[in-house]
Amino acid sequence: MSNDLPLAPSYTTESENVRVTVFPIYLDSQSAPDENHYLWAYHVRIENLGSTPVQLKNRHWEITDGLGRTQIVKGTGVVGEQPFIQPGEIYEYTSGTPLTTPSGIMVGYYSMSRHDGELFSVDVPAFSLDSPYQPIILN
Repeated sequence: MSNDLPLAPSYTTESENVRVTVFPIYLDSQSAPDENHYLWAYHVRIENLGSTPVQLKNRHWEITDGLGRTQIVKGTGVVGEQPFIQPGEIYEYTSGTPLTTPSGIMVGYYSMSRHDGELFSVDVPAFSLDSPYQPIILN
């Protein structure tokens, strides 16, 4: 992760010899809580732990806000790219998502292909989108 991002919690999962780590970051300066606009960046690190190259083809996100409303986001690649990741290499990118509630959760997967064309899915860990505006409820 680049050194200019603030310290953030991380969420990691591994599937199909690919490790995905996500660092969500609440963007207070770009949010407007009085207008129900909360914005997060999330930095993703994808590591190819296998012995053959892989290519990220598509993404699938399920973004659920604090009221339980879920939005499905699908698309080609990530941030306009369909990267090839060689064995032992890491691909990183940063993107973002808005919510109308002060908290939420994201989870998803990447559709990828191996050098022989075989398609497979790689899990993206569920990660929490927490802002300081979310009331804390103690049980």
